[in-house]
Amino acid sequence: MDEAVGSWELAQRWADALDGVVAPTLNRSQIEEMLAALCTGLIDAARGGEDPDIARRAARMLVAANYRDPSAVSRSVPVICADLVELVADGPGDPALPQIRDRAIKLAADFAAGFTAALRAAALAEQEATLAAVLAAAEEAENRRALSEARFEAVFDGALVGIGTVDMTGQVVNCNAIMAQMLGQTPETMPGRTVADILGPRNLNFAFEQLQLMVAGESESFRTETEHLHADGRVTAIDLSMSAVRNSDGGIEFLIGVAVDVTERKQLADRLWHDANHDALTGLPNRPHLFNRLAGAQPPIGVCYLDLDGFKEINDLWGHTVGDRVLEVVADRMREAVRADEALAARIGGDEFLVLVERCSGEDQLARLADTLLSALTEPLAVDGHMLAVGASIGTAFFERLPGAVDELVHAADAAMYRNKNDARRDPAR
Repeated sequence: MDEAVGSWELAQRWADALDGVVAPTLNRSQIEEMLAALCTGLIDAARGGEDPDIARRAARMLVAANYRDPSAVSRSVPVICADLVELVADGPGDPALPQIRDRAIKLAADFAAGFTAALRAAALAEQEATLAAVLAAAEEAENRRALSEARFEAVFDGALVGIGTVDMTGQVVNCNAIMAQMLGQTPETMPGRTVADILGPRNLNFAFEQLQLMVAGESESFRTETEHLHADGRVTAIDLSMSAVRNSDGGIEFLIGVAVDVTERKQLADRLWHDANHDALTGLPNRPHLFNRLAGAQPPIGVCYLDLDGFKEINDLWGHTVGDRVLEVVADRMREAVRADEALAARIGGDEFLVLVERCSGEDQLARLADTLLSALTEPLAVDGHMLAVGASIGTAFFERLPGAVDELVHAADAAMYRNKNDARRDPAR
């Protein structure tokens, strides 16, 4: 297919997927033109192109066009992982299809990460602008009190972020409805009370410590993200900025805080991090996440490398749907088998798994763990009405100290596994 035609076709599918998410700043024609330019780069990347930032750039452009709802991610990922692959690949028999899918998954992960970063940058920019406006209005109040007080009240009451002021004794002077709501209060119940009283002992954390330093005149400002525990057990994440407002003599008149509820953004970031670091089918940590853990693991280190025996035959005989279900059951059994050793089980490819044991006591512990895994995995599996069985070849490696290269751990266990490849092998049940 002509590349320009392919870009427009993909852009139209993407625009259809995004339809109704929000009210964007562009019309449909402009959206398709923007997406077509991005799709050209995504198609090139899926074919092995060298633009490492295309997916993140696409995310930034969507956020700039006012696509700021998390559903923009969930609707875009299928376009990248399915429609893009279908467009780039030369049919289901294309020998390059696995590589194209891998690149598409990487693009989707980059897009999700870029969307979170762009969303955060946009929110922080708006917060900074609000804080700057509030501080400017407060400063003008000292010079032109009558006029600026009216302006300040308008900003204070009408802002979409929480705003509150605290005097130098730590008592709340006033706050708007948004700030009171974030703290589980009302604007009428907060003035005159100390911040410690309003927050309660469970919430006297780092942010409160920084506020005390400001009240004591030892700090000019601070900014932090903090969690607030409500009386009903609900927890919200708050991005809080506090600054000192000085009078004409240079003394601190009062403290002003601006707060943004970032609970949904934080939850989205957590979900995206989990999706980027875990296998989509089994939910186990994936290869990149495992290698990150290995790089900072606490020695002595023990690893078990597992390769399923008979899994290919199950796929060939019963199909990939049954094969996927087998992998899910295997993953569940592995989680349970390694729980007592507080080990980490990860899927590193197809039917290959690796278990990491930090602060390992030695070869005996690894041998017992390998036996436990082998016993758990070789139990027959009931999948879609079929009684199936898989075997497992397991190799172990023990290191007193963390090797200079993480690959040494995997290679050592891999070599041990292949030496034992013919052990504990079973044929799939028919």
